[in-house]
Amino acid sequence: MALVRASDPQTSSVSSASRYCRYHVFLSFKGQDTRKTFTDHLYTALVNAGFRTFRDDDEVERGEAIKPELQKAIKHSRTSVIVFSKNYASSRWCLDELVMILERLSADHVVLPVFYDVDPSDVRNQTGSLAKAFARHQKTQPSNKVKEWREALAEVADLAGMVLPNQANGRDSKFINKIVQVIGEKLRRRPLSVPHIMIGMHSRVNELNLWLQDGSDDVGILVIYGMSGIGKTTIAKSLHNTNFGRFEGSSFIENIREISQQPNGLVQIQKQFLSDILNGRKMKISSVSEGLIKIEDAISSKRVLLVLDDVDHIDQLDAVFQRKDRFYPRSKIIITTRRARLLKARQVTKVYAVGTLTQKESLELFSWHAFGQDHPIEDYIEYSEKLVDHCGGLPLALKVLGSSLLGESTCLWKSALEKLEAIPNGEIINKLRVSYDSLQDDHDRNLFLHIACFFIGMDKDYSSTMTENTGWICLVTIVDGWDKVQMHDLIRGMGTEIVRLESNEPWKRSRVLHHKDSFKILTEKNGTETIEGLVLDMQMCPTINSNEKVLETNAFSRMRELKLLHLSHVQLNGSYAEFCTGLIWLCWTKFPLDSIPVDFPLESVIILEMQYSGLRQVFKGTKYLPSLKILDLNHSHSLTETIDFSYCPNLEKLVLVDCTSLIYVHGSIGNLERLIYLNMKDCKNLRMLPKNICMLKSLETFIISGCSNLSELSTEMLRNMDALKVLETDGIPISELWLEKSSSILGSLPCALMELSLWGCNLSDDALPMDFSNLSSLQRLNLGNNPISSLPNCIKGLTRLHTLSLNECTILKSLLGLPKLKDLHILNCTSLEKITYQSSSSVSCTYGYNHNLVEWQYKYKLQPIGSVDVEMINLLGLCNLLESMAPIRIHTLYGYLQNDDPIPVQGLYEHGIFSTVFGGNKVPGKFSHKSRGSSISFTVPLLDNHRTRGLIVFVVYVNAGYDSPPIIHHNYLSQIIVKNKSNGLRGRYCPSRYGIPGEGEDMIWLSHWNLEDDQLQGGDEVVVSVIMKSGLLVKELGIRLVQMQQEENHNMMIFTLLNIAPLLKNSCLSFKPT
Repeated sequence: MALVRASDPQTSSVSSASRYCRYHVFLSFKGQDTRKTFTDHLYTALVNAGFRTFRDDDEVERGEAIKPELQKAIKHSRTSVIVFSKNYASSRWCLDELVMILERLSADHVVLPVFYDVDPSDVRNQTGSLAKAFARHQKTQPSNKVKEWREALAEVADLAGMVLPNQANGRDSKFINKIVQVIGEKLRRRPLSVPHIMIGMHSRVNELNLWLQDGSDDVGILVIYGMSGIGKTTIAKSLHNTNFGRFEGSSFIENIREISQQPNGLVQIQKQFLSDILNGRKMKISSVSEGLIKIEDAISSKRVLLVLDDVDHIDQLDAVFQRKDRFYPRSKIIITTRRARLLKARQVTKVYAVGTLTQKESLELFSWHAFGQDHPIEDYIEYSEKLVDHCGGLPLALKVLGSSLLGESTCLWKSALEKLEAIPNGEIINKLRVSYDSLQDDHDRNLFLHIACFFIGMDKDYSSTMTENTGWICLVTIVDGWDKVQMHDLIRGMGTEIVRLESNEPWKRSRVLHHKDSFKILTEKNGTETIEGLVLDMQMCPTINSNEKVLETNAFSRMRELKLLHLSHVQLNGSYAEFCTGLIWLCWTKFPLDSIPVDFPLESVIILEMQYSGLRQVFKGTKYLPSLKILDLNHSHSLTETIDFSYCPNLEKLVLVDCTSLIYVHGSIGNLERLIYLNMKDCKNLRMLPKNICMLKSLETFIISGCSNLSELSTEMLRNMDALKVLETDGIPISELWLEKSSSILGSLPCALMELSLWGCNLSDDALPMDFSNLSSLQRLNLGNNPISSLPNCIKGLTRLHTLSLNECTILKSLLGLPKLKDLHILNCTSLEKITYQSSSSVSCTYGYNHNLVEWQYKYKLQPIGSVDVEMINLLGLCNLLESMAPIRIHTLYGYLQNDDPIPVQGLYEHGIFSTVFGGNKVPGKFSHKSRGSSISFTVPLLDNHRTRGLIVFVVYVNAGYDSPPIIHHNYLSQIIVKNKSNGLRGRYCPSRYGIPGEGEDMIWLSHWNLEDDQLQGGDEVVVSVIMKSGLLVKELGIRLVQMQQEENHNMMIFTLLNIAPLLKNSCLSFKPT
């Protein structure tokens, strides 16, 4: 079990005010090398230039402890200059000082390395004169200390520094003047102002810092993408502040979208960039092309950090740089934008989409602004939680609402909440509206409003089909993994508020969104040409008299610009001849008629949805629909036949899910050259498909799952669908449907297939082909609920497969040699015993009720305790207890046991840890120092030639009877936490199985941790804590170290067991895992 470096436990913090600055410069140097020569001259030059400069021989008073004074001096300095000379690394003092300086490296402390008669590569790699120094350190210093020094030297050598032979022709005086000049420049470069409250931002900034500080020589471009108010600029400023000192020049250009709209705005941006990286020099620029030439000259000779904030057009990028190879190596460019199209900007290295805050982060941020603390006041908790829900994790909204309610009464809070549910907050809407106003043209703005008002939660195909046919591009919609159109609630609210503000009278607005408004307009027949979209669901108008619910078709006659119409449970009387002729989208749920009237003007309709309709046939007679691309008749249970498809030649998507009376599909379907999606799932009475369906050369998705009465499905039909990517035949007994052998049929599926679902097709082991070599593109395969007993050979060669589903395969016993996968689903594989992989990989798995699974490669292995390796049994002192171990009840995280019957004691290997649980309270082995609490502290003993290679932990716990039955339910998992306070490493072990004692009974949990070198060293302070599920109480805790001794002049290693006395016996029953 490897211990890992513990991150800051705070996911959020409040940034402190600027630190007190006592010194401008802290000088670090090796005294005997340069004290009376170079460093003395440098110190004098800095002081003469007006910089308050610290050097230890001047500033530390005689008799004071040097280390605390140095720490204070470093802490209260703006910059550190480190003079590396030949003997610098021979001094432990200098190296410790270097480590302290790098700990302060940040926006408000800049580090300048000066390489005086030493090569930077020798510092980076500890070669040359440094190699001799480290050879001595290796013999006399702890290995973790030497490692820390090496890492510090490698880090500082990567900073932008100055090398004497390469500066000012090697002459000290000119070189010193150059250093003084650079220090002046760095002191002028101050960190940008960022909000004091940075909840949820630190983890995002830390992730991107890893990219900025990767040490690569490449020029990198990072695009930070997200909606308005999400925190893009705050993240970019924090990144700039943390890193600008690592570069020779830096520039943060804010509000580029706004500046570029001003006269000569692009030239202004160029001037600011040049001024920033040329240390304040003002450049005359008469045109963008002239500015580009000067920029390319300036960025070619120094490593720069450039941040371009709020970019919304490619022209703004072109004005600053056109090719990233013009920048000096290791330069970095950061771009923040709301525009998805900029993600495709040339040469982008990394894209970071900023997500919304979590519920916990949101409540904390809101509380800081509303209450000045990280949690709500008691009387305001309910209101706070509702307001936070309203904000949807958007930092801007949380800040605005929290600040507006600071110090107000609960009555006002209640009123504000009620108002927000009706009308969005004006200040938030105004700030978010920047996104809307910056859309490219009226077409984009129109589409945004259409999607915000009508298409949220709908299939992405619908909005994309609309986009293709109108030329509109949506810049703020988000499509999630379910292929549904999504939009942040506040962005959507902004759209509906824009529509509401168009007029106080609903019939004069472009879109009518409230059902009562729509009903009133249709009843009074006062619709206007302004209306482009209308929605009406009569079930949302329950107070309306049932006699009034039948409306007339001529109520739509004045809405000549109506393009989007969404009706539900609506009945219309009258002729459709004069109905709206410009409809593009018609969605009429629960359409009451048994056929669509022939005089209904649908010539312009692109999307026709009539789900849950009363249709028996689509039209009586024929109807030409030249524009129709999507026809959705889902759940039309009375529909018996389809339309003649020759009258809708441009159809791309046909959805007939759950049309349970459908028995006939018109033969003209084979002529639909553009059809890419056909879904006839659960059409249970459909017996035959037209033979010419094989002519659908463009078909990509074909779903016939649940069509259980199909009597024939030609293999030629599938083989000839060259473009087919998705095939789903769930629940169809393939061996009965096809006369040919199932394996030969499956072996001849279209080679373009990417997703194949054969769930519940009664496929046994011999029904699958030996290989799927023809399916080299297959990515997702579902063989669930089939009588297979082992991993089919055909799967092992699917190199592109990333998702394999075997749920409900109840006789499946083994999965040996799984290919590299991303997702594996084995829920309810009740007979499964073993899983192995062809190679190591990270697999996300859905599992449960796998109670016979005893070996899962890279996860765990279970063995009867009597079969466990003898060396481990002896190490744990169990050799005399094996025969007396009684069966115990077990709870498992990897699948529930079939019953609550006791099972024999087992040994569990997982994550480099061996553990076992058995009944009793007599701890095996010599644990002379124990704790009666749930936490124990100790110091690792300092022993020559010893290394700590293992840790044994015992826990005695009891069922306190809090829960009945004893299968426990709790938010916390039972776990052991080991924290090395000396080096910040921590490890946590949550066993996949643990024992449940009977009420009042004791149980022992014994575990052995394998440790890597240097994880626990002599002198380290260590804390071991145990957390148990509710109802289980720790009675006793103890530890024992496994240390390895290497005898002098021998290669033999000897294990010794050492009892460690706890320094503190501290109960930590309320300890919470991080």
